[in-house]
Amino acid sequence: MTQTCDEIPTLLLVDDDITFCSVLKSAMEKRGYCVTVANSVEQAIPIAETNPPEFSVVDLKMSGVPGLVLVKRLHELDPNTRIVVLTGYASIATAVEAIKLGATQYLAKPANADEIVAAFMHSANSNAPVMAQPTQIGNLEWEHIQRVLQEHDGNISATARALNMHRRTLQRKLAKPPITQK
Repeated sequence: MTQTCDEIPTLLLVDDDITFCSVLKSAMEKRGYCVTVANSVEQAIPIAETNPPEFSVVDLKMSGVPGLVLVKRLHELDPNTRIVVLTGYASIATAVEAIKLGATQYLAKPANADEIVAAFMHSANSNAPVMAQPTQIGNLEWEHIQRVLQEHDGNISATARALNMHRRTLQRKLAKPPITQK
């Protein structure tokens, strides 16, 4: 029985890195989210205005309008939206600004799906650690391999060269699904 987006939490993923979005979308769907992807703030705002998401992952620096503009708009649409800001350019000033505008948490890239889910559950008033359970090393490896595979358009030989591993080793790793978190 397939669940509809009315039955599971909605997540708006906004990042201009198409490969990252594809990998993270798949990982978050496996964790029970109904994911919508936008590759810019300009694409995301109409989506959010039509149906405000329960959760959102927003990249800080994208071409065009910066992610903080979207954080502010998402918070205006629904103050209960759990927003995680991701950035490769972490700084205290932008972290403080993101939280002031309504972000739940601010994570430096690279962040994996388990860290993002844990960040959604983080409360600004909580002193609890963000990671309740460490990510399985196999899942980190699996997500990285999937991302590199997509960057090479599914070409296993090119992916194996990029990862500096034997093609057969890569094929064995691809044959094993990631470990499911309980």
